[in-house]
Amino acid sequence: MDIYLVGGAVRDELLGLPVKERDWVVVGATPQQLIDQGFKPVGKDFPVFLHPDTREEYALARTERKSGHGYTGFVFHAEPDVSLEQDLIRRDLTVNAMARTADGEIIDPFGGKRDLKARLLRHVSPAFTEDPLRVLRVARLAARYRWMGFRVAEETVELMTRITISGELTHLPAERVWKETNRALMERSPQAYFQTLHDCGALAELFPELAHLDGVPQCPDHHPTVDVLTHQYRCLAQAARQQLPLTSRYALLCHDLGKAETPPDGWPEHKGHERRGEQLAREMSQRLRVSRELADAAVTMTRWQRRAQRALKLRPADVWEMLHSLDVVRRPRRLKFFLAACEADARTCAADPKAPFPQGEYLAGVAEAVRQVDVTGLREAGLAGQALGLALDEKRLKVIKEYKKEFLERWQP
Repeated sequence: MDIYLVGGAVRDELLGLPVKERDWVVVGATPQQLIDQGFKPVGKDFPVFLHPDTREEYALARTERKSGHGYTGFVFHAEPDVSLEQDLIRRDLTVNAMARTADGEIIDPFGGKRDLKARLLRHVSPAFTEDPLRVLRVARLAARYRWMGFRVAEETVELMTRITISGELTHLPAERVWKETNRALMERSPQAYFQTLHDCGALAELFPELAHLDGVPQCPDHHPTVDVLTHQYRCLAQAARQQLPLTSRYALLCHDLGKAETPPDGWPEHKGHERRGEQLAREMSQRLRVSRELADAAVTMTRWQRRAQRALKLRPADVWEMLHSLDVVRRPRRLKFFLAACEADARTCAADPKAPFPQGEYLAGVAEAVRQVDVTGLREAGLAGQALGLALDEKRLKVIKEYKKEFLERWQP
């Protein structure tokens, strides 16, 4: 048998990037031969094995034939007579269809090295259209490598468009769509994922809430002169610069969805878009089956981000209404994600990735101050029930007022 390193590991080695996972293909072997050497079978649809020591995946060379809809609609053939080139040609992109021998020789039958040099993501063969999941994978790789100058080849975008028109994307399970989206959001250029999907029409199929933002104008007094969708892209780029966690990035992705439903005669103000956006954020989160934390963060960002941007101008009662809704006393983590997303949005609007965001420092400080308000004395005074709640809120409002005065005195714009 012959064993080769394949796929992303070869690609990233040639790019001089760290290799996180190594996949191997075995040519000229049977499943029993690998089992006899201590490999553990794990593949359900085709023979994949775990190395007894490294636990890395070793797959028998295979060919595939389309037999149904979606990314699982394939029949696989994995026998000792399948060659390395037959295995590589079934892969999605030329940069992923290279192999490396044990002595370091690169086997590149489809021009992967050439496309790496040209910074091009190009399909291997017309069979690319048989797997709709490849639309998302290519978009995710665009998000990963955009910073290096990579782009998707025009002819590959055409095939991705053909997949979209065919309706095959509708056969992708929500879990798979979210898995690719989740990973893309955490890449270095997450906006490139959604831009690439938009280029081939897939954004309207998978994320219609976002696609409807294309061409919708914004108020020039508060935003750069770009439409809402472009602003969303810029927010994601800023989130990546700030290295924000997934929860904050997803919240940013959803924060202006309601502007798509503003009647044209209400442009560019978008009054009341927060409430409209809440429902859209819930619907998108439910469709993608994201975690409860992410879904909650999206609605929170949609509802409160405009108020957070005006925090230093708000009355204590308005500040407390927002913080109470965020449940900052019991859930400080929730506020942290929210403020990080608000900061990225504010810096995007300011067109300065390092613009100060005193509102965040102020709200974080206020939240900590109200968490320190002691309820014990009020209970000892005999207060309970509604009376206790009212007295506690009164103390919190006083603390907010005092903290704001102190903050404004020491903060220098």
